Amino acid sequence: MTFMAQFQHNFFHLRYLHFLNISYNQISGEISGNGLANLTSIVRLDMSNNHFYGSIPAQLFYLRLLRFLDLSDNSLKGSLSTEIGKLGNSRTLKLDGNSLFGNIPLQIGNLTKLQHISISLNELSGGIPDSIFTLKRLEGLDLSSNNLRMQIPSQIGNLSRISTLVISKNSFTGAIPTSVRNLSKLETLQLEDNMLGGETPSWLFDMESLKNLFLGGNKINWNKIVKIVPKCMLSRLSLRSSQISGDIPEWISTQKNLDILELSYNQLTGIFPPWLAELEVGNLLLSNNELSGSIPSRLFQSQRLSVLALSRNNFSGELPKNVGDAKEISVLMLSGNNLSGPVPESIVDMHQLLLLDLSRNNLSGPVPAFDADGFLMYVDLSSNKLSGDVPSSLGISMIVLALGKNKFSGNLPRNLTDMKYLEHLDIHDNNITGNFPEFFSQMSALQVLILRNNSLHSLQSNSFSNQSALRILDLSNNNLVGSIPLDLGNVVSMAGIFDRYYISIRTNGIQVNWIEASITLITGMFTFKIEMNELTVNWKNAIQGLSSHSRHIYSLLDLSKNKLSGEIPASLGLLKELKLLNFSNNRLSGHIPRSFGDLESIETLDLSYNDISGTIPQSFSKLKQLSVLDVSNNKLSGEIPRGGQMDTINDQSYFANNSGLCGMQIKVKCSEDEPTSDDVQEEDDDVEQEPWFLWTGVWIGFLLGFISSVLTAFLSGYFVLPIPKYNSIHYRHR
Repeated sequence: MTFMAQFQHNFFHLRYLHFLNISYNQISGEISGNGLANLTSIVRLDMSNNHFYGSIPAQLFYLRLLRFLDLSDNSLKGSLSTEIGKLGNSRTLKLDGNSLFGNIPLQIGNLTKLQHISISLNELSGGIPDSIFTLKRLEGLDLSSNNLRMQIPSQIGNLSRISTLVISKNSFTGAIPTSVRNLSKLETLQLEDNMLGGETPSWLFDMESLKNLFLGGNKINWNKIVKIVPKCMLSRLSLRSSQISGDIPEWISTQKNLDILELSYNQLTGIFPPWLAELEVGNLLLSNNELSGSIPSRLFQSQRLSVLALSRNNFSGELPKNVGDAKEISVLMLSGNNLSGPVPESIVDMHQLLLLDLSRNNLSGPVPAFDADGFLMYVDLSSNKLSGDVPSSLGISMIVLALGKNKFSGNLPRNLTDMKYLEHLDIHDNNITGNFPEFFSQMSALQVLILRNNSLHSLQSNSFSNQSALRILDLSNNNLVGSIPLDLGNVVSMAGIFDRYYISIRTNGIQVNWIEASITLITGMFTFKIEMNELTVNWKNAIQGLSSHSRHIYSLLDLSKNKLSGEIPASLGLLKELKLLNFSNNRLSGHIPRSFGDLESIETLDLSYNDISGTIPQSFSKLKQLSVLDVSNNKLSGEIPRGGQMDTINDQSYFANNSGLCGMQIKVKCSEDEPTSDDVQEEDDDVEQEPWFLWTGVWIGFLLGFISSVLTAFLSGYFVLPIPKYNSIHYRHR
């Protein structure tokens, strides 16, 4: 009997139990309705954060004494049963983080004693049933992150006791109902990321009880003509994407208790106001505006500042030297400005720093050495003018290190291997020299390695022997010599065998979740995502960017513009997840491996400007995703394969400057004696058998020739044979 079956079997022996908490375990399986039916005395049941699946059994709703039910963060599916109305004594109902779908049943209005209900992060649809607004005792309602739509009913103003109303991340339309102002006990109102319209109601700021207001990500217009004199004292305010223009609204200066202020993605102009620096906001997000001037040093005197995001503005000048005085900072993001000068030495005093993004500025000089035991997990210093050795003293917790488009020089440091969690390493467009290091084979977590446009040479044969996670490798435009390593064919992630990496770090009141190039920060009830800069690759003959949202689905291998020689290893045909393979502009010879027909995900294959001979394998007709095949400037001959995607690749430049290609793609008719790829395969088979056939043929030919000559001479009378000593002669070939 499985653990789950044994556990639920024991429900029978728990019929007198009042409280049961099995949350945060690894229990999986369906919830036994028969087992739950035995918990007749249960008052509090917490089964959250496990791996339960299937539907919610109807027997659960007949537990008459149940007051607290938490099934959140499982894998439960199905619609909410109308039987939910049987839980007449329920005070708290939590079903967040599952896959429940369908409408919210009207019978939920029968739970007249309900105080808190949370069904966020599901797939519920339809509108909010009117029956919910009859729940006079309701204090907290969370329906966020579903597929709910229609307008917010005006009856919402009937929830006289409600203090927390969260219906963000749905598809609600219309204006914010004026009846909301009747909610005299409302402290938290989260309406962000819907499709709400109209103007921002100024009366919201007259609600004295209001502490947390999130309106961003809607179609609400900000009326800057209306003068706002708040009667509330806010702790958290988010007006992201609210079409606010001009200076940062000065009425915000009256909010002395602000812990979170988000005004990103607006049209704010002007300088950073001194009063805002003096407010000492805990989390300040002003990215994607048009703010200018210098960043005030007073800002970094705050001991409350935890998150500072000023990216993609027009700030200029040097970073304040006292930046390290803000020792509680966990996130510092200043990318996409016009900042210049050195990175201040004091920045290493930020011992709580998790994420640092100073990319796309004009910073210069060396990078200060951080504490090797620090918490840094994301560092982007790309697109600056930084110089010196490649910084490697950044901490052992590093996951992303982006240093591209700078002036770093010298060899790659071996202590990069100390970063055991490093997934993303990008040092393209620098002055890196030396051999391609063998120690990369020790970095088993590495998924993205970009070293293009440097001066690396001597690619080692065993540099990829332990690369179990590598999906994107770009070593183009270096001085690499030697042959393509055979062990590249063993990179299992490119072959379709890879794990999803998930890392969660919590420090200084902030939880950082990292999964496949996606960063989510959670501070209190506020959650926001960090956008990583685009990863640029040579994609379909053009430099293009892969966003952080999609790069985990791509597998790319680019060794173009080097001095690699020898044959292309047939083992690379095992890399079934490859979408791009570029070996162009090298000195490769031999034939195109027939195994390349097994690259079932390939979209771009570029082998141009080499010395490759033979034919294009007929197996290419199996490649259903192929849209770019460039084999120009080689020594290929024979018929270009027909069938499938090969019939659509008719750009003649992709086949130009070869010695004898023909086919419908280039409008050159093939003669009957043109070799095909199958002929070349037979020749390859002959070459593989050469050691046996060649020498055997030589000896047999020599023997037959000798016998023929003797017989000819004998018949002509030149020889008189003596009487043989043996009756017969036997020849045995060994």
